[in-house]
Amino acid sequence: MLVTITTRGDAAPDLSHLLHKHPGRAQSFDLSVGTAHVFYPVDTPDVCSAALLLEVDAIALARSKRYGADAQALSRYVNDRPYASTSMLALAIGQVFRSAMGGRSTSRPERAAAPMDLELALTSVPSEVDEHGVGLASRLFAPLGWDVDETRRPLDDTRPEWGDAATVGLRLRGRVRLSDALRQLTVLLPVLDDAKHYWVGDDEVGMLLRRGEGWLAEHPLREVITTRSLAHQRSLVDDATSRLLGLDGTAGDGGAVDAPVDEASAEDDGTSARETPLYRRRAEAVLTALADVQAHTVADVGCGEGALLRHLFADRSFTTIIGTDVAPRELARAERRLRLDDVSDEQRARVRLLQSSVTYSDDRIAGLDAVVLMEVVEHVDPERLPALEASVFRAARPAAVVVTTPNAEHNVRFASLAAGRFRHPDHRFEWTRDEFRTWAQAVADRHGYTVEHRPVGDDDPEVGPPTQLALFRRHTTSSPTNGSPTTISTTTGGTAA
Repeated sequence: MLVTITTRGDAAPDLSHLLHKHPGRAQSFDLSVGTAHVFYPVDTPDVCSAALLLEVDAIALARSKRYGADAQALSRYVNDRPYASTSMLALAIGQVFRSAMGGRSTSRPERAAAPMDLELALTSVPSEVDEHGVGLASRLFAPLGWDVDETRRPLDDTRPEWGDAATVGLRLRGRVRLSDALRQLTVLLPVLDDAKHYWVGDDEVGMLLRRGEGWLAEHPLREVITTRSLAHQRSLVDDATSRLLGLDGTAGDGGAVDAPVDEASAEDDGTSARETPLYRRRAEAVLTALADVQAHTVADVGCGEGALLRHLFADRSFTTIIGTDVAPRELARAERRLRLDDVSDEQRARVRLLQSSVTYSDDRIAGLDAVVLMEVVEHVDPERLPALEASVFRAARPAAVVVTTPNAEHNVRFASLAAGRFRHPDHRFEWTRDEFRTWAQAVADRHGYTVEHRPVGDDDPEVGPPTQLALFRRHTTSSPTNGSPTTISTTTGGTAA
């Protein structure tokens, strides 16, 4: 198993300092899985490349009791485990480059703390292909800001009928902190292989959260990552997910905290683990807006796994809470996160979880004090926005609507987000502040609402806040059923007729 780490330009002389390995000599390290060798194939003022080569004792590996009692089975000896990049290489990276993973460097502290241009190359990496022909490696690393190149070769050049090999040559290029790159490798290599060479227990959850801090909670394949990392043990996966999303009231090991339910993005608001992360500030801003309009009956449209629903449910002032999502699986997760089976019938009656789409009218969410669209509109195709507008502002017609969406201008502040990329691979667009204001004002004018704009997160003087919020309040209107006037204050919420 081989991984090389390359950087160019003025960062090249610093790579060895960050890795804490001298470039002038080869070093070897005895590990539980074999011997790891570190050396530098290239070390010039302009280019530096460090390599970690892991030699695995295939016979000892096959005979190890940790692989089960049937140690003499032929499959124990005829396989690619000693050669394909797996959890054994992840273990070697974690042990040999432990200080680098921690982001510590006494000689180059500024370089250790900053992103740098990196190129990672790995040989023989498992990468199963989906129905669109995209390898799992691309689906795992691309959302983290990497440019991914997978090279898949025939299993045997002389036997084309055997097809392609299950593994690929993997090359990653990106501007990333070295410590982040190493942590991502140690988490995702076992995910690609969907196996670990050691017993997975409760302590594995803490390690996963520490190494996934700052990116795992927002990854679009978070469920795949947590499930495979924790050996498909449902109780561990649920524990990790709850701690990642903050649904159990804790921040998790290593400062991993809750994330937006429907936005698995590349964003990083630059806060330290002790500061409130953006996705919590977003939820707090929505709750503040709901309090300002004195809403008591609320629908969270596109609720996902229920991160906002949990906050609503904890506040007894919300008497009716409706969560809608197009995916039944997300609603099932939301139900588990709310622990509805453990509460009284009276409390359970406050919540309804409904399968529904934001682009179709649904009478079940009509006439409420407020409807929330938290990080939803950007997931809708632009040509479907009029349908969203009609279903929420005309058909449901709540007293207030709260909309949050990314501010595209702020994307330049996210070091891990490549230029021109959206924060989430499912985003259809991302609006600038002017674009969002133009859309919001037009919607308000068409449907009899006023609109107020609020920043979410630190309001950068040049590019604005990372998230933008629009609070719509409905004017005095007429009842759609009998034409009698129903007055709704522009500053307080009320149940529409």
